[in-house]
Amino acid sequence: MKGIEEAKAFYEQYGREMLRRKFPEFESRIAVGLAGHGSECYGYDDEISRDHDFTKGFCLWITDEDDIVTGIELAKAYRQLPLEAAQQNSALGGGRGVSRIGFFYRRYTGSSGAPKSLEQWVATPESALAEAANGQVWRDDLGVFTAEREKILYGMPDDAWKKKLSARAAIMAQSGQYNYARCIRRGQDGAAMLALGEFVKAAGEMIYLLNKKHSPYYKWMFRGMDELNVLRDMREPLEFLLLGDNDETGKVTKSGVVEDICAAVIKELHKQGLSDGNWDYLEPHAFEIAERIEDRGIRSMHIMEG
Repeated sequence: MKGIEEAKAFYEQYGREMLRRKFPEFESRIAVGLAGHGSECYGYDDEISRDHDFTKGFCLWITDEDDIVTGIELAKAYRQLPLEAAQQNSALGGGRGVSRIGFFYRRYTGSSGAPKSLEQWVATPESALAEAANGQVWRDDLGVFTAEREKILYGMPDDAWKKKLSARAAIMAQSGQYNYARCIRRGQDGAAMLALGEFVKAAGEMIYLLNKKHSPYYKWMFRGMDELNVLRDMREPLEFLLLGDNDETGKVTKSGVVEDICAAVIKELHKQGLSDGNWDYLEPHAFEIAERIEDRGIRSMHIMEG
C-alpha cells in the first residue's frame, strides 16, 4: 500500500473519530489530507522510502484564528494517536500533524498561500510550488486551504510562465547546444557532463512548464514525466544524455540527441504560440518568448533569471 493510502486509512480509522469526538465545533473548519515534502505525497514512495521521514500521519490545516483557540489542544490530541515515526528524520522532513494554513504554504512560497506578485511567482522554484500543491485533500469544508492550493496549481500568471519558459530555453541553448560540444572538443569530459546535467534539468522543467504543471524535485522529474501529455516521450532521450557514453563518433551521439530534444521543444513553442522563429538554436526563441511578456519589469529581467 502506498504511503498516501496508508495515511488516508489511518485518518479514517483514528483521525476522523478524534475530530468528531473531541473537536465537534471545529471539525468542519479543519482541512485534512496529506501534502508537502516526501515521495509519498506524490505517490512515488516504495520500501526504500520508509527509512527516512516516513510516518503513518496525516495533515490537519487550520486558520490562524482557530489556532489561537484550539491549536494546542488539537496538536496534543493528534500526538496521542498511535503514530509510528521513521527511524531517521531530516530538518526538511515532517510536516505531518497540525499546521496553520499560512505557515504550511510559507515553507514553500514565502507567503501565506500562493505567490502574491509576479516577481514572487518568478522567483519561487517550481519544485517548491509542486510540493505546496501535491498530495490529496480529503476534507476542507471551509475551503481556505483548497483555495490557495488551486491558485498554485492553476493560477500562475502568463507573464511569470513565459519568464520561466524563456529562462529554460536560454539555459538549454547555452548548456546543451553550445557548451557540451565545446567541452568534448577540449577533452573536458567532467565539464561536459555538468553541461548535460544543466541541459537535462532545464529541459525537464521546460517540458513541465509546457504542460502547465510544476516540475517536482529533481529526483522525481523523470518519474513524473510519465504522467504528462506534452513531450512525455522526451524522457528516454533525456535519460540517455545522463547514462550514455560521451562518444561523438557513433551513429547516435549526445549532440544529436540534444538537437532532437531542442527541435521537439521548438515545435511545441510554435504550437502554443510562444515563438514564430525558425531558428534551430533555442537562444533566439528565449528572447522571443521574453518579448511577449507584458510586464516591463519582468520582461527586463536577465534572460536566465526565473
